[in-house]
Amino acid sequence: MLIEKIEIMNFKNIPEARLEFSPGVNCLLGMNGMGKSNLLEAVWFLSMARPMHTLPEPSLIRHGEDMLMVKGDYTADSGSRETVSCGIVRGKGKTLKRNGKEYSRISEHIGKFPIVSVLPSDSEIVSGSGENRRRLVDMVISQADPLYLAHLIKYNRALESRNRMLRAGIRDSLLYESVESGLCEAARQINAARRRWTEELRPVFERYYSMISGDAERASIKYKSALNDADPKEILDSLRTKDIVLGYTSQGVHRDDLSTGLGDYSMRRLGSQGQVKSFTIALKFAVFDYLRRTGGMTPILLLDDIFDKLDSSRVGRIMEVVSGGGEFGQIFITDTNREHLDETISSIRSESRLFEVKDGGFSCL
Repeated sequence: MLIEKIEIMNFKNIPEARLEFSPGVNCLLGMNGMGKSNLLEAVWFLSMARPMHTLPEPSLIRHGEDMLMVKGDYTADSGSRETVSCGIVRGKGKTLKRNGKEYSRISEHIGKFPIVSVLPSDSEIVSGSGENRRRLVDMVISQADPLYLAHLIKYNRALESRNRMLRAGIRDSLLYESVESGLCEAARQINAARRRWTEELRPVFERYYSMISGDAERASIKYKSALNDADPKEILDSLRTKDIVLGYTSQGVHRDDLSTGLGDYSMRRLGSQGQVKSFTIALKFAVFDYLRRTGGMTPILLLDDIFDKLDSSRVGRIMEVVSGGGEFGQIFITDTNREHLDETISSIRSESRLFEVKDGGFSCL
């Protein structure tokens, strides 16, 4: 999948931009706060129809404006061409169109234009709460499997209904069973999909981490869920009295986690900044591989501030991974250092384009 060109209006600090991209490497050079990351987020926004970070969607609109619009022309691996446009108007919501036709449900767009990002904030995947790791797992599987997204929506709706009943102190078991039957079925499907995903991803992740670290240490991931050892109905029945006291559902797939290991220890507790960043990059590269294999399309790869907190040897090995084997397609890279980007372009040896970014404006160098 390639994005050939993009038109932007009032997206964060970008007042207006029309850019044509290289099918290979696109490098964005500029000081911090100039708009490099905002361009990556605009590309993400078109592909995923949602902000890159957990922000209210109206916050994407440029300060002092009432609306934003982003439009992009894509070319699929098969050669077919697509146009996507997404706009937000304050107080009126979001409109998403594909080839001029508005989606009946925005969830239908997920997975049609696969994309993977590596961001400075990805350290939260390791150091943050389990919610960060669940969000990653759900986002990736949803891009590859529309049924998974449907199960997730069904589960969350049923979970909210059960929590309302718990907060109200309802004790009628028949009422709970009417809500929990759908919740349990969705939970089984979600648990099974997450287990399959982790098993598929683990060897690819370990290989990438080994390549990036130079075999200096061993990293691992493991899926943790109460449903790995028990049926969801058994869990809900056994905890109902406790949950009524708490006022919420204390166990379920909404509490699942992805453990992150460094040798025999926890990456979260003992990993250095460089190790944590290497871990998240290896995990995102494994996600890229998963989406490419399962979806039949090469995702767009966004690398934001990739060189920060890494020594030169790890940076060199990352560039070797990206440039070798033809696995990666169109890449966007941001940095404040021209030398870094020139070395990147030279090492990847593919068609490239370099943009200078200043105050939300872009010029091709």
